Amino acid sequence: MPPRVALTPGRPLQPDPWPPLSRPPPPGTAGKRAPAERLAGAHRLVVVSNRVAMGDPAGKSAGGLAVGILAALKRSGGIWFGWSGEVSDAPPAAAEIAQNDEITYATLDLARTDYEQYYNGFANRVLWPLFHYRPGLVEYQRADFAGYQRVNRQFAAHLAPLLRPHDLIWVHDYHLMPLADELRRRGVRQPIGFFLHTPFPPAELFRILPCHAELMRAMCAYDLVGFQTGGDIAGFRDYLLRWAGAQPDGAESLTACGRRQRLAAFPIGIDVEAIAGQSRQSAVARQMRRLQESLRQRQLIIGVDRLDYSKGLPQRFKAFERVLELFPEVRGQVTLMQIAPPTRSEVPEYTQIRRILETAAGHINGRFAEFDWMPLRYLNKSFNHRTLCGFLRAARVGLVTPLRDGMNLVAKEYVAAQDPEDPGALVLSCFAGAAEELGDALLVNPFDADGVAEAIHEALVMPREERVARWQSMMAVLRRNDIAAWRESFVAALAAAARAR
Repeated sequence: MPPRVALTPGRPLQPDPWPPLSRPPPPGTAGKRAPAERLAGAHRLVVVSNRVAMGDPAGKSAGGLAVGILAALKRSGGIWFGWSGEVSDAPPAAAEIAQNDEITYATLDLARTDYEQYYNGFANRVLWPLFHYRPGLVEYQRADFAGYQRVNRQFAAHLAPLLRPHDLIWVHDYHLMPLADELRRRGVRQPIGFFLHTPFPPAELFRILPCHAELMRAMCAYDLVGFQTGGDIAGFRDYLLRWAGAQPDGAESLTACGRRQRLAAFPIGIDVEAIAGQSRQSAVARQMRRLQESLRQRQLIIGVDRLDYSKGLPQRFKAFERVLELFPEVRGQVTLMQIAPPTRSEVPEYTQIRRILETAAGHINGRFAEFDWMPLRYLNKSFNHRTLCGFLRAARVGLVTPLRDGMNLVAKEYVAAQDPEDPGALVLSCFAGAAEELGDALLVNPFDADGVAEAIHEALVMPREERVARWQSMMAVLRRNDIAAWRESFVAALAAAARAR
């Protein structure tokens, strides 16, 4: 890990309470507007996310998002700013700075109260369930929303002094929706873009939030708002037009709260060739030999998901049980391996879903298992990415059936990991963002257990020629819309928004 030093930010300007966005923000050292001719050139990129990945810069131990961000920062130089992952007893006095070549990592610890209210409270018990169409799980508390706003103010206060006049600022995900507004209050006039990795709900569903107007008004401070799909844009745009007095300004732009804003879809991709390479290398690894020996020539169905109620795992287990009921000839011939590492264990709903899945797995195995065959392997643990790529390659069926998902990169990784000569088939929820790109998967409604069961059976018996044709079509899409295309298209759109201003 690169060396870390403390940097004390300068004293931020004191903002007026809720200044109108139509009023130019006060000047400040962090926010002088760049001339148009300078904006046409190279920019330094500043990435802001809830967490900062300070792992292997080559991406061997980082997730797909981290790989994309690190590649973008290497190209332009810049800062990756966010929460360190550490919780302390008091609010942070300064950002911790770590330098690695062209990239500066700037991180903040969170005070324990901020962690509970901002992260566990508002982000994960309000926005996450609401954005995944689960309003019954929303537990709104005014104190949690106040903590969410407070942490966004802290981020802005510590980030603003680090900025340069010609920076492009790229903010990620639902944790930081108000950040641009907080930065504008501190005199930041640089272009700021936002990308939402989750779905965005329909306007009427979003209005369940007691603070919906305040949150969306803050979102109007962004120059560019990116989404995974056109459906997400529709919900966001509909809200602004109906409830925020926005005016259309072209096919992809509107004016709201006195500011012109572009809305566009940027479906996130993966590093296709890296995934394919890892899956080939893993084919001869020790773990793969153990897996193949344990299967004894049986077909493998695989699911890889975080332990989350949005992933539809209870419904998936029910659909697999229906496979064994409807198609008795597959008994003893197939095994479902579901990998579901636990996350957010402090949230009660996650403890509950773990108990549900353990009960369902025991029920299925108790009903159908033989002395030499267990139909369902439920693994409540994580594996390194290289091993997972090998598991994906070994599976005849990839089972990706979330109830709602912004994109779902596991679906794309399953396709990229396949053997080109004998690929498996992907069974994919129509409610995953990936379904808009991967039309040659077997698309299913995860609420229809019989329909999912029939699709699983179809995937198991699908002829090799059809599997190859479907795989080649999906791979062409993945290569065209890979992680590099995603980051470059977003940064280019943000730079264009800057020039337009």
